[in-house]
Amino acid sequence: MKKDGRLIQCACVLLLVLLGNTVPAAAGSLRAGVAKVDITPPAGLFLWGYALRKSPATGVLDPLEARVLVLDDSHTRIAFVAVDLGRSFGPSSMNRLAAAVRKSSGVTAVLVTASHTHSGPLIRNVYQDGTPAWENSALDKIVQAIDQAASQLTDVRIGIGHGVCYIGYNRLPVQANGKVKWLGSNPTEIPTSLVDPTVTVLRVDRQNGTPLAILVNYACHAVVFAADNLQYSSDWPGAMRRTVEEAMEGHPLCFFLQGAAGNINPYYATTALREDAIGMCNLTGRRLGEVASRVAKAIVPRQEAEGQLDYAADQLKVPLRWEPEKLRQGLISIWGVKSPEVSGLPTEPEVEVPVSTLLINKRIAVMTMPGEPFVDFQIDWRNRCPVADSLFLGYTSGYEGYLPTIQAAARGGYGASDAETILQVGAGEQMVSHALVRIYEMLGALHPAPEETEW
Repeated sequence: MKKDGRLIQCACVLLLVLLGNTVPAAAGSLRAGVAKVDITPPAGLFLWGYALRKSPATGVLDPLEARVLVLDDSHTRIAFVAVDLGRSFGPSSMNRLAAAVRKSSGVTAVLVTASHTHSGPLIRNVYQDGTPAWENSALDKIVQAIDQAASQLTDVRIGIGHGVCYIGYNRLPVQANGKVKWLGSNPTEIPTSLVDPTVTVLRVDRQNGTPLAILVNYACHAVVFAADNLQYSSDWPGAMRRTVEEAMEGHPLCFFLQGAAGNINPYYATTALREDAIGMCNLTGRRLGEVASRVAKAIVPRQEAEGQLDYAADQLKVPLRWEPEKLRQGLISIWGVKSPEVSGLPTEPEVEVPVSTLLINKRIAVMTMPGEPFVDFQIDWRNRCPVADSLFLGYTSGYEGYLPTIQAAARGGYGASDAETILQVGAGEQMVSHALVRIYEMLGALHPAPEETEW
């Protein structure tokens, strides 16, 4: 669709790949298994994400799925679960899921990453009691999918590569006066700063060289569909996955791992159905999928003597940004007094926030944040990470609202200084620093006891 610039961009991406923009990583004794399951709930549930949407779901545009990758090095067994939901499950559901698969499949840890589609079911506030029937059903199906993946483990090699793709923009562009102005959509595709066009692709191959799984890590809201859409949909990530799977020989299972998309929208955000939202959704997903496919095809995983998974799951204590009553009144102003977003808010002055770190073969680092981090954190993580390749996963294993940078919080705007920012200013910086310390520890560069100093 339009533009000579698009041809130039695609050529540049292809040139990056041909020049070796993929860095092979490897696994020797690593094993992996995959599975997927349909978790689409029945019609009649309210959808996630838009205060303007007052009616429940009426049907299914495309199914919502949970896709599972289990990695195992004979000591540690980790399940990645990518779900077509607005946000990840709350602490009680995560604990239930982890306990179930620890018992049934010996899984050490579960990382649930939401695509952040605004066409999935509303998920209860993480501090509410009780689990709705559709969520119970989805959790049971995910347990079965993890068990299936764990029962089909096969020796694999892992490779990683990077490309460049522009499908989105920063929806809080900074004005000349230093303040920000909300930009709800950008169909002219005029660049706004800051964005991260990096497409990170993890390729998991069987020992015979055929791809088992393709993981695509990228930062962009899944909000092409607007509030007028009342059908369940994975939004553009579903179109991206289909594009990759159709392009790859062997038809591997493709995963979308949402990055730090807190302030990044797709160009065609909130497109009305009458204005061809379905077409714009497919276009957006195809653009990213085509780049991811080219990167994936160029990756050549290398066999190594031994695979290794180093993993840490930590709970950080982080103060709330607002007094509980001020937070409640702020959310009422956005969602209304009867909204589930308002009920069951935290009452303690601080909360425990899950942050996980994973190091694969001492050369691929992964960190997670439980909310909507601004894109700056993804760039900062990658720049400061002590290994060559890294992935940043937002919306993972919990949800604590928007996570703006300190500078963004000072500038203001939606997701930066309103009631959707639950945690104190600086929480995101704290999480990135914590994850960096963990990776350095895993690399053996930080020690548990003081070293003897040579003078």
